[in-house]
Amino acid sequence: MIGDTETIDEFLSEFLTRHAADVEEAVRKAAAAEIMPRFRRLAAHEVDQKAGPHDLVTDADRKAEQYLTKTLGALLPGSVVVGEEAVHANPASYEAIQGDTPVWIVDPVDGTRQFVHGDPGFCTLVALAQGGVLLASWTYAPARDQLATAVRGQGAFLDGERLRSGAPDPGRDLRIATSHPDYTTDEEKRALLGLWTEGVAPRACGSAGLEYLALARGESDATAFSWEAAWDHAAGILLVEEAGGAHLTLTGEPFRIRGHNSLPFTAARDAATARRVVGLLSAS
Repeated sequence: MIGDTETIDEFLSEFLTRHAADVEEAVRKAAAAEIMPRFRRLAAHEVDQKAGPHDLVTDADRKAEQYLTKTLGALLPGSVVVGEEAVHANPASYEAIQGDTPVWIVDPVDGTRQFVHGDPGFCTLVALAQGGVLLASWTYAPARDQLATAVRGQGAFLDGERLRSGAPDPGRDLRIATSHPDYTTDEEKRALLGLWTEGVAPRACGSAGLEYLALARGESDATAFSWEAAWDHAAGILLVEEAGGAHLTLTGEPFRIRGHNSLPFTAARDAATARRVVGLLSAS
């Protein structure tokens, strides 16, 4: 899903060789210090709404992002951090993704709604990108103690075991996680209706990061998402790519973390499934 010129430059390749384990440690420590002590122990004053009742933020989100911002910035001097909560406070900070400076893309608690309700289906997402190219990613589900990692060109792994997404079993309904209707426009709703057809088993998605992990593990077949916030997709997109999967927008182009994608888009276990899902979305 990446052109020949879109490779990891020598400096960042050396950085990842030396410091990938340090990033993993930072992610684990952020969860241990700021997230898990609050899991199933949140007080009412530690939970706020952002855009509405389905868009929540907690002290765990804010403090874990602060920890990661400080630690990741120190690991790679000159890099910038684009975190979900910092962007909520200052939307202009999202523009750093458009530049050529190495950028850490951080979602401290992906699946905040699940976290608030005491459901273990949440994770911490970190990706490293430069010039719009995803270079490495870390997906950590602390309540399950599962860590998935990917480095461009080097494969995807879950707790040290190689991930291969494979292809759906012939004749079985496609298992597709879709955007919640609350987060879709009328046009996107019409596109998603294309999935309600014979041979497809759509369901509402949970944590985006864990949906991507399910694809990389071959436990799910595809996603159909209608939003493009980089912190939700960057880590998972690379994980799925490196496990052998693919992603496409409605125009048949790969999803771009810099935005301006034709939505909804799909990520899938293999390229044939991605094309099939886009066909269903385009036909409605």
